Amino acid sequence: MAEERPGAWFGFGFCGFGQALGSGPGHQVHSPEPLAVPGVGIDICRVSASWSYTRLLDRGGCTELSGSGSGAVGGCRDLWASEALLAVLRSGPGPGAELQIWSPGAALRGEHLWVQTVVLEAAGELGPGGEAQAGALPLLPGACAYVSPRPPFYRPLAPELRARRLELGTEHALLLDASGQVFSWGSGRHGQLGHGTLEAELEPRLLEALQGLPMAEVAAGGWHSVCVSETGDLYTWGWNESGQLALPSRGLAEDGRTVTKEATRLAVDGSEVKGAAEGEDGAPAPFIAVQPFPALLDLPLGSDAVKASCGSRHTAVVTRAGELYTWGWGKYGQLGHKDTNSLDRPCRVEYFVDKQLQVKTVTCGPWNTYVYAVEQGKS
Repeated sequence: MAEERPGAWFGFGFCGFGQALGSGPGHQVHSPEPLAVPGVGIDICRVSASWSYTRLLDRGGCTELSGSGSGAVGGCRDLWASEALLAVLRSGPGPGAELQIWSPGAALRGEHLWVQTVVLEAAGELGPGGEAQAGALPLLPGACAYVSPRPPFYRPLAPELRARRLELGTEHALLLDASGQVFSWGSGRHGQLGHGTLEAELEPRLLEALQGLPMAEVAAGGWHSVCVSETGDLYTWGWNESGQLALPSRGLAEDGRTVTKEATRLAVDGSEVKGAAEGEDGAPAPFIAVQPFPALLDLPLGSDAVKASCGSRHTAVVTRAGELYTWGWGKYGQLGHKDTNSLDRPCRVEYFVDKQLQVKTVTCGPWNTYVYAVEQGKS
């Protein structure tokens, strides 16, 4: 068996609260920079980012907060950060573990918001670079419940769901089950549930548009969703305000000119299509605000996707060849293209190509992006 290649974490995007995104000036980093975090070993295995802080976990079980607030603790197995809370899974006496819920402002100091002992049977492990495996937070060990950023913090799942992965967006949840089927629930007002409507779902509902197509990855953003099939196909749906679905968007159109009048219609697939009544050349300038059904998205050069993550309004995908593509909102440099432009098409992050690095995994915060990469051709 080949020895695992050594790698490193990189970050780019918003760092207005002092998040560890390298040495970029001001409140943003426009191109990937290696992470350097005092107090955490160089062998970081998991990164979980919220708007004002990022939590990092190394393989020795030490976790460190970077950004607003401070705090460090050992004996950790997993963590998950949101702006409302910090969830830490710590090793306990015997075979169990302790799930601790903290307020980010008082993380790891003072009193917990909530604490419970959990059984570690069927708990997932973190792969190279910390990519989430079955059972990783916010899905709890045993896959029978998950952590919610709002009370009740512990929410059970129906046992028939057989959860393998769970992702939480701002107002919705995506669940990948053991057979590769996708379920969604929560608010649907931006089409982020993928059921063809803007209605909410109180309970997990099978995403029928993808039924029979086994999925390997799911990702939930602010108000959009992404999944990757076992064969490397990429599907997106939800809100497209900043081009995060890689479809023409109003937000990007208005960057170039002012849209004064709109025409709205419903496309054949149910998507809400709007357009300026008159473009610069007198022709309609259509854009898609909401895509309530999963739409197949082709990456450049026919690349196959293997990993995906969503920020508030941007999307990042890792290909089988180890390349990183990003698109959507880029105001803080979170796309990694050395600028603050937003994009409505997938664009390769050339930094990793130029440095001869192979990207293994990506995790997005709301306005920033973290990437784990290894040197090409080294073992």
